[in-house]
Amino acid sequence: MIELKHIVKEFNDSGRDVHAVNDVSLTIDDGDIFGIIGFSGAGKSTLVRCINLLGRPTSGEVIIDGRDITALSQKELREARKKIGMIFQHFNLMPSRTVAGNVAFPLKNSGLSKQEIKAKVKKLLDMVEIGDKEDAYPSQLSGGQMQRVAIARALANDPKILLCDEATSALDPQTTHSILELLKRLNKELGITIVVITHEMDVVKTICNKVAVMEHGRVVETGDILKVFTEPEADITRAFIRSTSNLSKAEDFLKADNPVTRIKPGELMARLNYNNVRVSQPIISTAILKFQVYMNIVFADVEIVGDSNIGGTVAIFSGEKENISRALDYFKSVNVDVEVIKDARDVD
Repeated sequence: MIELKHIVKEFNDSGRDVHAVNDVSLTIDDGDIFGIIGFSGAGKSTLVRCINLLGRPTSGEVIIDGRDITALSQKELREARKKIGMIFQHFNLMPSRTVAGNVAFPLKNSGLSKQEIKAKVKKLLDMVEIGDKEDAYPSQLSGGQMQRVAIARALANDPKILLCDEATSALDPQTTHSILELLKRLNKELGITIVVITHEMDVVKTICNKVAVMEHGRVVETGDILKVFTEPEADITRAFIRSTSNLSKAEDFLKADNPVTRIKPGELMARLNYNNVRVSQPIISTAILKFQVYMNIVFADVEIVGDSNIGGTVAIFSGEKENISRALDYFKSVNVDVEVIKDARDVD
């Protein structure tokens, strides 16, 4: 378990005092994939460096498995850091070393024999699915391959914790997906706790089970990923969700009176926001068949987190006025928030 208690990190930048992290307390349970998200300058990367004391906090406690590592001697801290792996946005590989040489580097003073190190490196490279690249140099690899090397290197000392600081920000979407799938597999197979620092909401949605949202050096919201996405409390969280949602286009189209968002007399336009709706529930087809209404879906952004739908749709309803009302009531009954945007049912 990782416990951050009242972490403060201050520094001076060209004569200006900067409060990068301001009284942050978090608990990260063993086996979590915990996301820390925030826009640029929120303090998230500074905070993650406090976990392994690459950036020692100005004040506060960093407690890992019941031990405050801020109170350790330098020798004790070096040993403790071996159990905290870290990967970065730009990989930080040594260009003059082969892939195998990069992965073997943390094992230099491990007490293992050359043969044992070679065997372990082979096992790690196979684990991250680049066993055929052991003799290649970083310059010969793609970005995704380099990040896999970095992950293998971070796992060399069998860490209990893996810190990922914007680890996919330099990668294309397809490669990002493959790296996130790899991290999920490692979490499951090794039981390793993963802390993900990112400014990308899609990364959090894909991999994390819990999330903390940071703004101006503070944690403004934290909790289970599904709850934070379906019931956001902080304005910054809602801004993040909107920034990745196709539904935000609906607001722009409405303001511009785009023909796509115009409705005819007798119709109604509504936004349906899914809050923890079970994937197996065919709610839209049920509403259409049961209440004899038509639904023209104008915008949609629905994703699966866990075994639930999140996101929503903007749809134009047509049919009998009472039937539309019953359909909207049905959606509410199955945990869908209904927001009526336009109502022309009483317009002739």
